[in-house]
Amino acid sequence: MSGLCGVVSRANCPEFLLFGTDYHSHLGSQLGGMALKGRRYEKKIHDISQGSFKFRFGGDVPAMEGTMGIGVISDSDAQPLLIRSRFGLYALAMTGFIENRDELTERLLQQGMVFTESSQTGVNGVELLARLIESGKDFVEGILSVFEHIEGASSMLLLTDDGILAARDLLGRTPLLIGERDSDYMVASESIALMNLGFCPVKELGPGEIVLINHDGFQVLREARPQMRMCSFLWVYTGYPAASYEGIGVEGARERCGAALARRDIVKADLATGVPDSGTGHGIGYAMEAGIPYRRALVKYTPGYGRSYIPPTQAMRDHVAKMKLLAVPEVVSGQRCVVCEDSIVRGTQLANFTVQKLWDAGAKEIHMRPACPPLMFPCKYGFSTRGLDELVTRRAIRSLEGNLTKNLERYLDAESEEHRRMVEWIADYVHVTTLRYQRLDDMIEAIGMPPNRLCTYCWTGRSSGFSDVKAGQCETANS
Repeated sequence: MSGLCGVVSRANCPEFLLFGTDYHSHLGSQLGGMALKGRRYEKKIHDISQGSFKFRFGGDVPAMEGTMGIGVISDSDAQPLLIRSRFGLYALAMTGFIENRDELTERLLQQGMVFTESSQTGVNGVELLARLIESGKDFVEGILSVFEHIEGASSMLLLTDDGILAARDLLGRTPLLIGERDSDYMVASESIALMNLGFCPVKELGPGEIVLINHDGFQVLREARPQMRMCSFLWVYTGYPAASYEGIGVEGARERCGAALARRDIVKADLATGVPDSGTGHGIGYAMEAGIPYRRALVKYTPGYGRSYIPPTQAMRDHVAKMKLLAVPEVVSGQRCVVCEDSIVRGTQLANFTVQKLWDAGAKEIHMRPACPPLMFPCKYGFSTRGLDELVTRRAIRSLEGNLTKNLERYLDAESEEHRRMVEWIADYVHVTTLRYQRLDDMIEAIGMPPNRLCTYCWTGRSSGFSDVKAGQCETANS
């Protein structure tokens, strides 16, 4: 995951860029960067794994100068990069994932291209985008070349002499929006970057749209495409509660997801709770619909611990998950608890830390309610799960079938016997009393976007929608 921010200001803007970029910290924990354009270009990149973005860059800001700049939070590639090209000097930052990175790299190497930057996944993806951009006759044609050649998704900001070029990925999987404040402009992945800095949202870029932002305002250079496949997980998990996308608020969508879970549930419970932070809204929605108290059975020790999903290794993810969550015995002891979570991905943290802490605190029953269906496919469009074996669903299928592909369509059918056995296996693995997943159609309805404008690939294996996969539900008892 990663997030982008850009500022065009009449005055020196490093401080606004610092705080605007920092409001994307929930999207990454490894690397951060800023690039400014004043009398000259300058950039700073820091490792933020051991400190917040604003802490790591706070000392740089007083010495930085510029009226235009871009910033990025990243978990994979060091960025932004300063690129010297036939178009002149510019800075480039991106968010997304290039699935065919190795193939494109090899093709460009065969054409005589040279790469100087690397990352944990090979060639730095930002430098790869720069090489593709340079294949066009100008910046706009170069960005269109990126859209044409990459598999995956990439939104980007280019800081140039003429202003900031903002380009949303071809199917709009990741957001970009523009805000204005007294003739200053900010472009950001997250709407919350605008809110507390006094910028009023004026435009949300559409899929494949390219916009130039400078001191004269903003100008659309390439119109948006009608087809959209926006990431559903933005509302379910990755988005910040106060954020909104396409006019739909994250917290409201999560409350509706929780309410949908409650409407289809049959368990008797004493309380509902959510795994903080992203599960909180789902739990509140469940409690309101079910007519039972919402109580904080789990609390997060926020200082020093970010999202346990973000760190790149399982050992680091486990450490964060173990340290950051605490059960509250006074709330949990002797209680039948409905626990809402945004999703179950690998299942290891849920089993070893979250659920076990509730049992240790004296829970009588634990009814786990993920706000989305079983995750069945690694994401092709962003940094999250990268391998089938990371998914607890695929480990369940391997255990039940001996391989990952046998009867796969049956496991996708939430009303099938195979699906029921998979859910039962996962319930046993994470050690809960019952497990009931969200229906896909209920999740889509809770988000409030038309199904054909949402990406549901990680649940269906199809990025074109969910109508061709039968939606359903399953509850199992852990014997």
